[in-house]
Amino acid sequence: MNKAVFVATSHARSGKTSVSLGLMNILVGMAKKVGYFRPVISDPESGARDEHIETFLSYFNIDMEYDDAFVFTRSQVERLINQGKSDQVISRIISHYKALEEKFDYILVDGSDFYPEGSIVEFELNLEIAHNLGIPTVLVEAQNELSEEELVTNVSIIYKEFSEKDVDVIAVVANKTSENTKKIREDISIAIEDDAVLTAAIPSNKRLDCPTIDEIRRAIGARVLLGHDYLGNIVENSLVGAMQTPNFLKEVQGNSLIIVPGDRSDILMAAALANQSPHYPNIAGILLSAGILPEKSVIRLFEGSFINMPVMSVQDNTFDAAITVSRVNARIYPTSIEKIEFMIRSFRDAIDTEALEKKIITFKTEGMTPKMFLYNLYKKAKVQRRHIVLPEGNDERIVAAASRLLNQDLVDMTILGTEETVKEAAMRAGVEIDLTKIKVIDPVNSEYFEDFVKTLYELRKSKGLTEEAARDLMADVSYFGTMMVYKGLADGMVSGAAHTTQHTILPAFQIIKTKKDVSVVSSVFFMCLPDRVSIFGDCAVNPNPNAQQLAEIAISSADTAKDFGIEPKVALLSYSSGTSGKGEDVDIVRQATEIARTKRPDLKIEGPIQYDAAVDMKVGRSKMPNSEVAGQASVLIFPDLNTGNNTYKAVQRETGALAIGPMLQGLNKPVNDLSRGCTVDDILNTIIITAIQSQDKTEGTKDN
Repeated sequence: MNKAVFVATSHARSGKTSVSLGLMNILVGMAKKVGYFRPVISDPESGARDEHIETFLSYFNIDMEYDDAFVFTRSQVERLINQGKSDQVISRIISHYKALEEKFDYILVDGSDFYPEGSIVEFELNLEIAHNLGIPTVLVEAQNELSEEELVTNVSIIYKEFSEKDVDVIAVVANKTSENTKKIREDISIAIEDDAVLTAAIPSNKRLDCPTIDEIRRAIGARVLLGHDYLGNIVENSLVGAMQTPNFLKEVQGNSLIIVPGDRSDILMAAALANQSPHYPNIAGILLSAGILPEKSVIRLFEGSFINMPVMSVQDNTFDAAITVSRVNARIYPTSIEKIEFMIRSFRDAIDTEALEKKIITFKTEGMTPKMFLYNLYKKAKVQRRHIVLPEGNDERIVAAASRLLNQDLVDMTILGTEETVKEAAMRAGVEIDLTKIKVIDPVNSEYFEDFVKTLYELRKSKGLTEEAARDLMADVSYFGTMMVYKGLADGMVSGAAHTTQHTILPAFQIIKTKKDVSVVSSVFFMCLPDRVSIFGDCAVNPNPNAQQLAEIAISSADTAKDFGIEPKVALLSYSSGTSGKGEDVDIVRQATEIARTKRPDLKIEGPIQYDAAVDMKVGRSKMPNSEVAGQASVLIFPDLNTGNNTYKAVQRETGALAIGPMLQGLNKPVNDLSRGCTVDDILNTIIITAIQSQDKTEGTKDN
């Protein structure tokens, strides 16, 4: 049974990290407890930690101590090898790996990176590690300055070296290649003469080779004065602000780092204004040289909401600072979120992930962790690409989420607003958004407006709506976005970051309407707890459902669980379990349970049942020993909105659980509401869930 995979390369600058990130993204989606092991790390500078370990533990939220993730530094290994103690090196690595194997379901073992300089000793060591651990291996080789023929030759030589050591090479990845990826992949397959080995070619990408502000900060020892939230900004070029303002503005390019003495207030103010203007490209950040700080009156310009880029200070003079910046190589740190997500997507797009999953995971993990759930969401979204409309184009969180989704290439999107407002929101968020890859519609001035007005009037005239009122309503982004979904111009809608729940979902009730045989629209939250994912319903829509409505909520929530890969074990919650309690409230739950069981005898449903008996196996066995649900409920149905809303928020705050939702159930087409306090991650996850919802369309409407 495979419990690990090894990632190896033979040269520096291979881009191996992107492959390791892509593999780890697969692993956390398939196994409950995944560990990260980097046997040999580069010698840390000034006591700093290895950025690879920090990045993997942080981004994937891996539950392990930093010191458990490695054994040696490079200098320690070289000293032992020079002393003739190679066997001791391998023995300690094996021993450490075996200890980790006891703790984790699966381990990603990351070979060394030949950084800052490599040697034949390092290659041989990686080969010995792969051989002695006896685990499947993925080989990575970069094209960089090589020709395609030289790349293929190098790959075949490395593959032969590992194969002759009886290492099970399951995949070979050519990285940083030309755009001719199909031919490169085919040539590699021919060269290694093994059809069982997966091959992939990942094309070179300039942005991945560019450092972030944070990488530059670390390299030059700069101090961050303002804009700590934007250290992940990518720097594509640098510009010394040594000229007059008009000439400086002519030279500004996208994602530039402006290097300027702190007393050049004219350049500082010009850079700040340019970064706010839709007529100039984004500026990545400002580096103040010579240890000079601007006057306080100038600094005030950058404070508060105005700042959307980092401002740093360094003691070096302008010339020396510019030289140092030009020599900074791109690395990966925990703050490099945009790069990490792009690398994961590039790997996913380049390789047959289904085939790779079968090779690296040879066992089935019971249950579902939050990481597994999120991984499956991304897989489901990719199966059938959908189009989601986002009405709140002036909200920077919406635009930031859209930007990240463009990097991940999972859904198509339309943002409502003008191109100028969307660009301004992107600038406030400190992100770039490619408007050639996303549709922006200004509702009132769009080609659809008049048709939408007529359609709304026809749909609602029987309810007393006039044409004039229909025109006023259609100018509202919620109505316009909902009509796009109704007309099939979008598959779903996500809104509510800047609007109330009522403002978001009322147009859906009036235009999209409910599914056939559904009397109540309800909601669920996906509660991503540390060790499992549970569904909570209804925590957002229905204040006091009756027994019939509660039964429908339970059934809808169970079907939602199945749609998202969670085995539904439904608990209808109350203040008592089984037949012990009496009273109107518990009677409603008891009636709802019987109705749900009658309608859906295929489902495992229990109720009334207390929360602790529903989720704790020991308590469940004690209170309801014969129940198929007690102690293992995955779908928890609350008796009323007051209980449900307070409980989900309490669980979220006290456990640190990720709460995805609310996701609405029962509409003909999906419209989902966001909390006005939502984060970019909340929005991103809700968009993906809405895309998946729209993949399963059910016909039939009822009048509302």
